Amino acid sequence: MFKTRLISGILLVAVALLTIMSGSYVLFFTLLGISLIGMQELYKAMQVHKEKFTLLEITGYVGAVVYYIAMAADYEKYGMMGLILALILLLFVYVFTYPRFHAGGVMEAFFGIVYVAVMLSFIYLTRNLTDGKYIVWLIFLCSWGCDTCAYCTGMLIGKHKMAPVLSPKKSVEGAVGGVAGAALLGALYAAATGGKVAEYALICAVGALISMVGDLAASAIKRNQGIKDYGKLIPGHGGILDRFDSVIITAPVIYYLATLILG
Repeated sequence: MFKTRLISGILLVAVALLTIMSGSYVLFFTLLGISLIGMQELYKAMQVHKEKFTLLEITGYVGAVVYYIAMAADYEKYGMMGLILALILLLFVYVFTYPRFHAGGVMEAFFGIVYVAVMLSFIYLTRNLTDGKYIVWLIFLCSWGCDTCAYCTGMLIGKHKMAPVLSPKKSVEGAVGGVAGAALLGALYAAATGGKVAEYALICAVGALISMVGDLAASAIKRNQGIKDYGKLIPGHGGILDRFDSVIITAPVIYYLATLILG
């Protein structure tokens, strides 16, 4: 299992390097594809997708595509418009097929668009910032870096449970180690790339703290739905949402922190 997980992790990093360094349409279509796969995983978990595709589910995917097109055109001008159009499409299906779908299903379908597609789109938006080709990596440093540092610290000195019911293996000591480790990684990355050391460290520390919420939130959804993993796409890791659970919530945080702190 460890060997499979390691190989998959290396391939995942290689794909991330290729697509993010390329930017532009390569990154855009890669993120759109990952978003649609992640949405399907979530829809399966939340019973929006059942044995066959439903009109509500398909409309959710169409809504994600509409949002991505609007976001890429001009996020400030059209991003919210694209998201509202996605909701209107879902409401059209809800109203004109009534009573085929329930209000709860519509809300879950819209949640999938926001939670997966919109949140992941901030990787693309961060990449397009001034110096974005450097800043975008902070998303992964503070999420995956925090995860690794928290795991190692927790294994060594972890004693106090952080969320005993939801995730018994996570400790307060591990969380502190994860945040500190992410901050250190941010500082080292800034020193290596000519960035602002204190600012990068602060951004990574805050991002790491938020990333743990994303990790636990994804776990909470799985526990609510009685599943172990969201999928099997990435051997040894599970599905897209299993690997990107912390990245999903970290991406918009890093985007806004970068615009506020780095200008």
